[in-house]
Amino acid sequence: MIRRRTWIAVLYLATCCGTASAAAYKVMIVTWNGCEAACRGVQEHLKESGLNPSFLLRDAAGQKSALAGFLAEAKSERVDLIVTYGTNVTLDIAGSLAAKDRPGFAPGIPKVFMIVADPVGAGLVRSLDQTGRDDLTGTYNRVPEEVNIETLRTYKPAFRRLGLLFHTDEANSVLKRDELAALSKSLGFELVARELPRGPDGRPRPSDIAPQLNALKQAGVDFVYLGSSSFLRKNSDLLTQAAVALGLPVLSPYESVVRDASALLSVAARYGDVGRLAGAQAERILRGGVKAGDLPVARMTRFAVVINMQVAKKLGLIPPLDLLRIAETVN
Repeated sequence: MIRRRTWIAVLYLATCCGTASAAAYKVMIVTWNGCEAACRGVQEHLKESGLNPSFLLRDAAGQKSALAGFLAEAKSERVDLIVTYGTNVTLDIAGSLAAKDRPGFAPGIPKVFMIVADPVGAGLVRSLDQTGRDDLTGTYNRVPEEVNIETLRTYKPAFRRLGLLFHTDEANSVLKRDELAALSKSLGFELVARELPRGPDGRPRPSDIAPQLNALKQAGVDFVYLGSSSFLRKNSDLLTQAAVALGLPVLSPYESVVRDASALLSVAARYGDVGRLAGAQAERILRGGVKAGDLPVARMTRFAVVINMQVAKKLGLIPPLDLLRIAETVN
């Protein structure tokens, strides 16, 4: 009888411990427009790490009004960590550096951001090396704009004028406009930026993309840069097809817009790798007990050049051999 009870006790402990180990942590991942490659990359890394947390996947579907509810849920569920995707999501979940101590932003929950175009310019962190806050770190995946401009000059030596569409409802879109404007003089190109007007709901309209592209065409731009915009990425088919119809090549920071739409060229970190990097940041916090704010923002160091050859032929812009040697081509 004693032996039987002992085995029951051992079985009970094993079951309890196994259950606790299987879901020892709760991680909420908040996205802006669906769980994409970066979101999946976070989950893959944390599962493979052996932490095996339970995931609460929450998507705003492009609506800022949804984010406050997700933050309230994270607090009520006592999640161990929040991963945020994009500038808008991170600002509403983590708050800006100036607002970091407000109770509404849950400073007690560590947070890791990813796919934020300019975390310093957006006011999220003090610098990439020292975030200036206890609850937040993240990843930085953007290619330096100097690399993009040099790539355009390699592709088209006569490149002089860059076109950009931007819109003021996304902070990252405006920040990218400002960054390029500041760099244009030192890098020796002209920036032609056209603002997409807001509709009655305060957001840009797909119907305004083609007319603004036509304005860029009339201004004589050599390339159109998609910049940093979840709206333009969501409408990438419309944008890139309209651009090709006008004879305008598109440079995209999103590889998928070359592979799945009609952008000519991308120089970008692969989003799955960005997600895994964010997962590694989360692992150090959860497993190692490291304070989020003690971790510098982790930088991506590997970037892929991808060229859509079908679009290149349509535009009469066959890439030079120097670029083809390092690029991946798709049709």
